[in-house]
This record gives sequence, structure tokens and C-alpha cells, in this order.
Amino acid sequence: MTTIGDLLPMLDLQVIAGPIELRGLSDADLVTLAEIAVCGVHDPARMPFTFPWTDADPEELPLRFAQYHWRTRVEFGPEEWVLNLGVWHEGELVGVQGLNTKGYLVTRSGETGSWLGLEHQGRGLGTAMRQVMCAFVFDHLDAEEITSGAFTDNPASLGVSRKVGYRENGVVRRERRPGELAFTVELLLRPEDLVRGEHPLEVSGLEAFRRSIGLDS
Repeated sequence: MTTIGDLLPMLDLQVIAGPIELRGLSDADLVTLAEIAVCGVHDPARMPFTFPWTDADPEELPLRFAQYHWRTRVEFGPEEWVLNLGVWHEGELVGVQGLNTKGYLVTRSGETGSWLGLEHQGRGLGTAMRQVMCAFVFDHLDAEEITSGAFTDNPASLGVSRKVGYRENGVVRRERRPGELAFTVELLLRPEDLVRGEHPLEVSGLEAFRRSIGLDS
């Protein structure tokens, strides 16, 4: 019998490193994550995201959140894909770790992005989950570089990037919220600069996922 994971292998992808697990998100997981997001992801006075998705009305945010993830499924293909994996810590769903790509078969480059519920921040999870994603992308998806970025007034995210091994790669001017100018520090990570976590990766669902992004035709 064909399963949804057979049709979209990223849903069956699983990466485990000690107490941290990254895996594909079911619709039930999206509901849980939306509830976490409504409870808070950051100080409302500051916007850490290039697209201010957390500014949505709390009654509208769960649907918009789910629609975004459904859209990434519909648009998934070798030419352009977004890999959003749920982050579990000791069995509890706490946030999302993502990778955005375009023309990956040529560029071998992707951009990381992530978020954690407020109650799970400040415990080193942001660093650990980024280390897991970056090690996975370099070791199992043949990446040659990983990029990221953070606003200059987001020291927590910049601190995570430095711990993982990213190097600063310029500053970009952006409109953050409507009419608000902000500055983004661009970041670049090479395989040799990655600061790895202490736990080795255990990966399942890899072969089908590689085929789905065109690495093993």
C-alpha cells in the first residue's frame, strides 16, 4: 500500500542525535506547533524573522502556519525545496529546524532557519538542533555550503551561528515590519568550519529523500 511518506519522502525523514530528534511533520504535529507558536516564540516588541509571520492574529496564526507548511509540500521538487523538520527534545516537540534551497543540484547550498517555543529557549537547544541539521546536510545531502542570517538586534541567533561555526559574510538592509528598516548579518558555513555536536547522527528515510531532490536519479 502506498503511504503519504512514499509520495513525499521528507515526511518519513528522521535524524536522531542523542536527545535531539529531527523528523518530518505530520498534520497533527502542525497543530501542536501552531499552539506552541501562539503561546510565544519571541518578545513581541522585537521581530527576529525576515517574514514577520508571528505578527498574525492569534486566532488566524494556526491556519496560516499550517497553510505555509502545506504549500511547501505542494511546491516541493528538485528545482526548489524547503525541508522543515520538527524538533523533538527527549520526546517533546519544541520547534522547527528548516533548510531552504533553490537550484540545489547546481549550487549545493541551502539556508537554515529555525524557531523554538519561548519555554524551550535558553537551554542550548537552538545550537544543538542547528548542529544536527548542518551535519546532516553536509554528510548526507552533499552540501558544499550553508547560509543563514540574523538581524543585528538578535544576539541570541547570532550567538548560535557563531557556536556552530558560521562566519559573517556582509550586512544587508531590509524592511522588517512595514516601514521599519533593519540590518541583517549574512552568515556562511563551510563543512570544515562546522562545530559538531557530541552525538553521532542516526538517519532513516535517507535514500528515498535523496531521490526526491534529484541526488540519486
